[in-house]
Amino acid sequence: MNKPKILSCGEVLWDLFPDGARFGGAPANFACHAALLGAKVSLLSAVGDEARGREAIAILQGFGLDTSLIRLVSDAPTGAVGVTVDATGKPSFEIRGDAAWDQLAWTPELAARLATVDAVYFGTLGQRSAMSRSTIQQALQKAKARGIPRVLDVNLRRPYFDAALIRDAIGQATVLKLSDDELTEVAAACGITREDNPVATLRVLLASNQLDLVAMTRGAAGAFLVSASEVVDQPGIPTVVCDTVGAGDSFTAALVVGLLRGDPLSNIAHTACEIAAAVCAQPGAVPERPKPASPSTPP
Repeated sequence: MNKPKILSCGEVLWDLFPDGARFGGAPANFACHAALLGAKVSLLSAVGDEARGREAIAILQGFGLDTSLIRLVSDAPTGAVGVTVDATGKPSFEIRGDAAWDQLAWTPELAARLATVDAVYFGTLGQRSAMSRSTIQQALQKAKARGIPRVLDVNLRRPYFDAALIRDAIGQATVLKLSDDELTEVAAACGITREDNPVATLRVLLASNQLDLVAMTRGAAGAFLVSASEVVDQPGIPTVVCDTVGAGDSFTAALVVGLLRGDPLSNIAHTACEIAAAVCAQPGAVPERPKPASPSTPP
């Protein structure tokens, strides 16, 4: 599968750093990196009908994404998140409420797209509103009926999650990606006692939720990939950290594209950690890309 087709569902927003605004949102970051890796990616989201919303769409189109499933809404702004970064490059987030991406809608166009894609990516934050959660759950039900992978990238941001949301989301997934910082919360939500050895906990998560794969990032230490038959312990890739925003999203993009192409887990883990390390070395979650030319601009 040289050009896998992926639907990414959830938030598009702007990360407001002390030195200025940068485009972001885990599903958008994931989608951009998956497109850079050769996938054909559609993004299901919503932005405000204002300058920031239109700029976000232009950036996404610059990465070659299909943006036809992104709604322009007039009664809510494009999402925004205040970001501060500590001395190690680790970010803290202040997520603003009542954003456009809380209004994901079910449409005939979305149903048609779900009949053609090879995998669906979703997160927990994108389901904070009842409307968006219902739409994403409908999409996952359609994907399950087709037997295609449903990839959950846990992104726990207080106060926008609870144990029930975590359990329900994992229950709809075939692949789970989380960070080591999230393991305790996820295990508790699933009624699992965390073991001293994290791989043992990941194995229980895998088996008890009938998952095909669990991937856990460990920052500079690398990542674990756990399936029913294999455990990959991938060391971290040395880098000079600027900030870690978007590193996990790029890791998941490499993970999903590699799985859809049928690559060995050891190769996938190495590539994913390499790409995440490269993201850590740059400011922001995605590299700069040129905006597409307008239809009136000569080639």
